[in-house]
Amino acid sequence: EELKLLVDTAHGLGIVVLMDLVHAHASSNCLDGIAQMDGTDHCYTHGGPKGHHSEWDSKIFHYTKHEVLRFLLSNVKWWIEEYGFDGFRFDGITSMLYHSHGIGKGYTGGYHEYFGPDADIESHIYLMLANDLIHSILPTAVTVGEDVSGMPTLCRPVDEGGFGFDYRLAMAIPDMFIKLLKESSDDHWDMGHITHTLTNRRYMEKVVAYAESHDQAIVGDKTLAFWLMDAEMYTGMSIHQSPTPSMVVDRGLALHKMIRMLVLGLGGEG
Repeated sequence: EELKLLVDTAHGLGIVVLMDLVHAHASSNCLDGIAQMDGTDHCYTHGGPKGHHSEWDSKIFHYTKHEVLRFLLSNVKWWIEEYGFDGFRFDGITSMLYHSHGIGKGYTGGYHEYFGPDADIESHIYLMLANDLIHSILPTAVTVGEDVSGMPTLCRPVDEGGFGFDYRLAMAIPDMFIKLLKESSDDHWDMGHITHTLTNRRYMEKVVAYAESHDQAIVGDKTLAFWLMDAEMYTGMSIHQSPTPSMVVDRGLALHKMIRMLVLGLGGEG
């Protein structure tokens, strides 16, 4: 009930509320989750090695089973109709798009990298079904796919043969800025490379651009502000501890604003 109140309050303020939806995999915890619910390793998931994600130590859904489709699609419908969510950010769909889950692969944009034998057609169809259902229930819904590979047609309508997402999450942008901050000083940044990364998206594909990623916190990394100013933030931002302006803080704040301005201006439609 508190979550419903939160969503309603946000709507009252004109805020669109998206849920971070994890349908790419399930917890391997067979005591509390749905893994091995019937005592086998292939109830809601694939059996054997195909049903195990080696990097995440989680289970992979069997998307062609009717029971799995009912479970996942009714989950989508429930969050919209019961709680009033306006759409979803589909988590980790690169893992769904390929049999290899994209592990150890680099994608350059060539179609052979996406539609060859590594393409997981069962998962593709599930994502098309999910997006079709969402937009049928709520035509104004917003769906965002978290895909790092740049899968073509991700943001084209299902009736065109696309996956049906409204936006792709532009994951390469925060990765680029963290890499720049870690490996080179800002006066050596290549503006051509930065501009290319910010504008590198397929024709008619809308993307959500962002300057820093939640993944940085997950892997124990630092925020942009900490990379730019680090420990100076504890003292250099206080006029009591640092009466004279801190060059590190002034420069860091200026760069932080410039990074966000570039991302907002060139990064995409969201």
